[in-house]
Amino acid sequence: MTEDVHIHSHGRVGHISLNRPKALHALTLDMCHAMSKALAEWATDDAIEAVILDHSEGRGFCAGGDINLLRHSALNDGGASGRAFFHDEYQLNHQMMTYEKPIVAFMDGITMGGGVGIAMPCKYRVATENTRFAMPETGIGLFPDVGGGWHLPRLGGRLGQFLALTGARLDGAECLWAGIATHYVPGEMLAEAKARIIEKPGRIAGVMSEMVGTPPKARIEENADRIRKHFASDRLEDIVASLEAAAEEGDEWAQKERDTLGTKSPQTLKVALRQLAEGEKMTDFADNMRMEYRIGSRVLLRPDFAEGVRAVIVDKDHSPKWNPPTPDEVSEELIDSIFAPLPDDEEWTPL
Repeated sequence: MTEDVHIHSHGRVGHISLNRPKALHALTLDMCHAMSKALAEWATDDAIEAVILDHSEGRGFCAGGDINLLRHSALNDGGASGRAFFHDEYQLNHQMMTYEKPIVAFMDGITMGGGVGIAMPCKYRVATENTRFAMPETGIGLFPDVGGGWHLPRLGGRLGQFLALTGARLDGAECLWAGIATHYVPGEMLAEAKARIIEKPGRIAGVMSEMVGTPPKARIEENADRIRKHFASDRLEDIVASLEAAAEEGDEWAQKERDTLGTKSPQTLKVALRQLAEGEKMTDFADNMRMEYRIGSRVLLRPDFAEGVRAVIVDKDHSPKWNPPTPDEVSEELIDSIFAPLPDDEEWTPL
């Protein structure tokens, strides 16, 4: 059993608590396996009625997946260990998405990448004043995976496309407004909320409705119309042109978002737009994860991933040299090749 995740039960409630505070509780393969095993056991245990998912101390709920492992894999083993990580992490995402007992995720802190992947499938998603939600993968040449192709386009109003492309961070109030969170509870009330869930696991909805705090106004609401307008297209060039035109007319928000897109991997931006467009049409979450595994197994070995991690995480110079460097140099053929089916014996399968 890994020490990086604490697993126990309190009466009728299973409890998974992420415990890698120095890494903001980012997921390792061992953590994914431990969580998956516990969920499988509780699924068939009639004594367990619900599951709480939270973190031990620190600023993170879960800051993502094991980026160092992925980078090491890309540089040293042809992507083999990275693909193994994606495969089993995605199995956990799917297991949670199809889980028959309610899971309550307490997103009390940084919830990014892999953290989004384990929070979004939960029936109850609790944000607090400490929540910082983002899918920042376009900045490191990866892509908004762990179910992003399914969850993000279903937010509506092109908000998911905006989050996927820009990596924008939402606070707890914004998460509630966007439907990313189902409830907003002040941090000081979380212990009481968990205690009440443990006491009455059959009444989670009632318990949560009693604990609701009053969130501040969601700042992103003011920009909802702009997001819907400028991020309307599934073509990156259209989005950039729309922001460009507004920026030239003095719209500072459009200028800021245009500049933000200019720092991201053009390949990843195009991958994300196609991924969300395809994911929105799908009717089975497993199909989405199969698509994302195809993408992941390939972008892992593309130049932008190693370069993005170098620029943002290793050297921290924040000046990646993307390849291809501009959107118009990212060909349809390249994107097609990233989405193409894998050989039958290499495709992703659910648990």
